[in-house]
Amino acid sequence: MKIISIETKKVDLELLEPFRVSLGLITSLSTVLVRIKTEDGYVGYGESAPLSFVTGETVDSVISAINLMSKTLIGMDSACIEKIHETMNRTFRENNVAKAGIDIAIYDILAKRANLPLYKYLGGSKNSFELDKTISMETPEKMAKLALKVKSEGFNIVKVKLGERPKKDIARIKAIREAIGSDMTIRIDANQGWTKIEAIKIINAIEKYDIEVIEQPLKYWDLEGHSLVREKVMIPLMADESLFSPMDAIKIIKEKAFDSFNIKLMKSAGLHNAIKISSIGEAAGYQCMVGCMGESLIGISAGASFIAGRTNVPFGDTDSIFHMAQPSAITGGFTVTNGVVTMSNEPGLGIEVEWDKL
Repeated sequence: MKIISIETKKVDLELLEPFRVSLGLITSLSTVLVRIKTEDGYVGYGESAPLSFVTGETVDSVISAINLMSKTLIGMDSACIEKIHETMNRTFRENNVAKAGIDIAIYDILAKRANLPLYKYLGGSKNSFELDKTISMETPEKMAKLALKVKSEGFNIVKVKLGERPKKDIARIKAIREAIGSDMTIRIDANQGWTKIEAIKIINAIEKYDIEVIEQPLKYWDLEGHSLVREKVMIPLMADESLFSPMDAIKIIKEKAFDSFNIKLMKSAGLHNAIKISSIGEAAGYQCMVGCMGESLIGISAGASFIAGRTNVPFGDTDSIFHMAQPSAITGGFTVTNGVVTMSNEPGLGIEVEWDKL
């Protein structure tokens, strides 16, 4: 069961159109795919998708980090996921995106060896869940049209990127709600774009538009500020950029800064820590969302497996596959119909990868 090889491959993902958030304009994305082989004949696939202004990593740094970690990981027992993470952590303090690619590939192998789809290996809470679809930060008029398009595609939940001045952001939500009507759920992601005063003003002004949750209104480091905002508003707050590790989860709970967690495998160094964060949240009464950066079908299948596997992860935000052209050499994982994800029952991630055609 020893690891005999770890390979990486850079893949450029073409965005269907530029995507704007408060942190910047995203016009192109590249990802790193990982393939791990073991001596007993199993092959696992993972993904490391950096978004530098969130994770601090790049494609080049990810590849270098994986190559360095591989020197100590090759020869290790692939069943020992805790030891694998201990070894990676001794090599790098952070570099969570690089670690995530290795972690996901190992979990793919572990589930295949157990002859289980990964979502069942992770707990098997459900085999389907509802997904949101995110719209870019644009003018109120354009965002209303984008939200209507999401509705026409069968989705019941739209996630809205905000993070500018109060007047603009309030106008955006007003236009969207008036366009889509009252029967569709709205989630908001401010991506750290507001000050405390702006957040309180905006959130209280848009409460009448029936908002489910607001992600990360303030800077990632300002837990005290989030706690203050939380006391002044009724719409629940969700941690995103403030949450990378299980230790972050404990700090958030102690500070009473948020009401729920957005777990991203690229932030948490993969599934191993995501499980820990979810368990900490569950013990404290926090529900979780699983989001994404700019992953291909490999990383998204891992995130979807985690959502389906865990009881306290009812919120699905693994929608990057709808915003970029997917490599034809990667297939499977799950199906999506009218915004509902149904998991594959094939072992592991349930995907097929033609590695040499990537």
